[in-house]
Amino acid sequence: MLHTNLSTRPFYNRRAVQAVIGALTILVVAVTLYNVLSVMRLTAQQRSLSARAVQAEQEAERLRREAAGIRGRIDPKELGVIAGEAREANAIIDQRTFSWTELLQTFENTLPPDVRITAVQPRLEQDGTFYVGIAVQARRAEDVDAFVEALEKSGMFRNVLPNEDRVNEAGLLEAVVDGVYLAAGRDVAKASAPSAVAAGGQR
Repeated sequence: MLHTNLSTRPFYNRRAVQAVIGALTILVVAVTLYNVLSVMRLTAQQRSLSARAVQAEQEAERLRREAAGIRGRIDPKELGVIAGEAREANAIIDQRTFSWTELLQTFENTLPPDVRITAVQPRLEQDGTFYVGIAVQARRAEDVDAFVEALEKSGMFRNVLPNEDRVNEAGLLEAVVDGVYLAAGRDVAKASAPSAVAAGGQR
């Protein structure tokens, strides 16, 4: 028996084709929607990063202006003097001719109960005299005077004088007590003694 297709158009499965086309359409729509959402998300992130970058640049510019203002208020001569004093003090400390332990022990033995030390600045003058500036806070001027007298009586200081006194916002008296520190000179003599003995032995 002979089998043949006598129809004018070839037969195909319309439902299968429609299903494939529908699936492809859904896939294209999903990909398109994903791309649109991705673009929107990236655009929002870019805007946020741009805003942060602008803020960071503004903050950097503000800090640069503040730094320039601070540098403009610094007196180069005064800064040079302070740096020179710091180098001299560090040189003495490095040579072990100055004992912080002994100085702090002196403060502990002489400091009145109502006086507080806020800063200590040692300095070496050109004539070899070693001074120590002591910034203090006290409730009364009498307490500062008592500290000055105690330093004089300790035998570690001489020519101790309070100066630059003022009352701060908390109502406390701020002053700088300045005097010659004798222990530094004694330590210098101790440090130079071995070299003197060696020189005598060579003679």
